[in-house]
Amino acid sequence: MLDYPAALAAAMVVQTGSFEAAARELNVTPSAVSQRVKQLEERLGVVLIERGLPCTATPKGEWLCRHMEHVGMLEKELTQQLPGLVIPERPAQKVTLNIATNADSLGTWFLKAVAPFARKADYLLNIAIDDQDYTAEWLQRGRVLAAVTSLKRPVQGCHVTPLGRLRYRATANPQFVARYFSSGVTAGALAQAPGLIFNQKDRLQHDWIRRAVGKTIAYPAHWLPSTQSFVEACLLGMGWGLNPEQLVKHHLASGKLVELVPGAILDVPLYWQVSRLARDRLSALSQDIVAVARRELVD
Repeated sequence: MLDYPAALAAAMVVQTGSFEAAARELNVTPSAVSQRVKQLEERLGVVLIERGLPCTATPKGEWLCRHMEHVGMLEKELTQQLPGLVIPERPAQKVTLNIATNADSLGTWFLKAVAPFARKADYLLNIAIDDQDYTAEWLQRGRVLAAVTSLKRPVQGCHVTPLGRLRYRATANPQFVARYFSSGVTAGALAQAPGLIFNQKDRLQHDWIRRAVGKTIAYPAHWLPSTQSFVEACLLGMGWGLNPEQLVKHHLASGKLVELVPGAILDVPLYWQVSRLARDRLSALSQDIVAVARRELVD
């Protein structure tokens, strides 16, 4: 039999990032939380939590956290049917659901999709950010219950639904284009013009370059891990970058930004993958995400 008070303590440490914060949430002392987690780790023979600032879950700890999410959802359904189970002096804790998406979806359409669920459902959301090519790993490792991903093939134990394509356009301000691309967007010009890169996982600019000039090119780049700042940096003439069409269409229409190669778009297909164990309980969230994505994204 699983020691649920201890498991809840471990999950709360991961959620809050520290034993002290977990103790406040559970209305116990930090030493009590530490003792529960230590005894559970000794019983299981594995480390569940990497102690640090913040505390994080080990791979085994991540699976325990997801299990506690499922337990929390089940208990919520149970108390809705049997409210007498609720102890008045011990209010039920809200269940936090862990999901993942890519930064550009979060910066364009994703919040519109999850906001109705957050308003209606008695759940809290912990939205993790990673590149769309890597969010599937969060599902595979048990770190999240659902994710927006570029992976068409279902992750083991998950159900997948196509969402549409997030369209990107390579943009810069007119002065930048005049300075670096006065003779056209050539391999030589791209090798000299500063670009923008989100992080080490960002391959969008490289993919666009291969399509534009037929080969991979090394180019100088500013590193800028922010969707909104990508657009702002282009407007300010720092460099060129691949921006979601939703964020730049008004700037393109006004002439504040121009396309490096007019009409040379890059579409990234996106999919919603959700754990089959949580699929029914997250059906309202999935319906909202699919509906908004198909309205906001390219078919």
